[in-house]
Amino acid sequence: MLTTRFVTGSPVWVDLGTPDLDGARSFYRSLFGWEFAPAGPEAGGYGMFTREGRTVAGGVPVPPERGGSAWTLYFRTPDAEAAATAVRAGGGSVAVDPTDVFDLGRTALFTDPTGAGFGVWQPGAHQGLDLAGEPGALSWTELYTPDPVADLSFYDMVFGMEAHTAGAYTLLQPSGTGLASPGDAFGAVVPLVGDPSEAAGGPSWTPYFEVDDLDAAVAEAERNGGKVRKGPADLAGLGRCAKLTDPYGARFAVLHRDRGGS
Repeated sequence: MLTTRFVTGSPVWVDLGTPDLDGARSFYRSLFGWEFAPAGPEAGGYGMFTREGRTVAGGVPVPPERGGSAWTLYFRTPDAEAAATAVRAGGGSVAVDPTDVFDLGRTALFTDPTGAGFGVWQPGAHQGLDLAGEPGALSWTELYTPDPVADLSFYDMVFGMEAHTAGAYTLLQPSGTGLASPGDAFGAVVPLVGDPSEAAGGPSWTPYFEVDDLDAAVAEAERNGGKVRKGPADLAGLGRCAKLTDPYGARFAVLHRDRGGS
């Protein structure tokens, strides 16, 4: 499960690009109790979602012509330029070249060989999320891909990511961290054909945010304009989950974690 013990190859940030940031702020406040703090006029509208004063995600307005609303997952790297080189060598593409974010760090946006988008974060003054693996925060991730074997090889090349089979799951973790139980992994790789709720959107990383009450969270999302794509259903070894879409089209999931079994 995700924590804030960040190492190379682990997810360290997640942000939302949306054409209606004010509406998204209202939706996620009601769903997760998040507040939003703008990063200042020089940040281009970017800001931080917080829960009880701790950063849980970023958010930025995007023009409607640049596509719909979407969540983007970022992995820690010691060198964004080297990551870009590895992405190209592995058959992926660079959507946004490595760039400085003030003195906070460097970031870049990529797509993997199957078309799933993701980012990297090379920390400077800013290390990553303040809260992870707890209610109201990013807790799990899944990569939906038409070619799990090729993508596993790609992410191993770029980050040194390791994969372990656990039942029907292929679990992911940073290289060299050891896997004592499924609860030590941060995510999984899932064949795209195995989940019609994801197939329509194409290859992607899906972020899972933890909640205390899954059914209440699903009802709250629907009440505020969100839609249920799948579930609620059991997520083997982790708990119960549901896949949702926010009112502006961003796909994500909510998870009630079975802490007694993790």
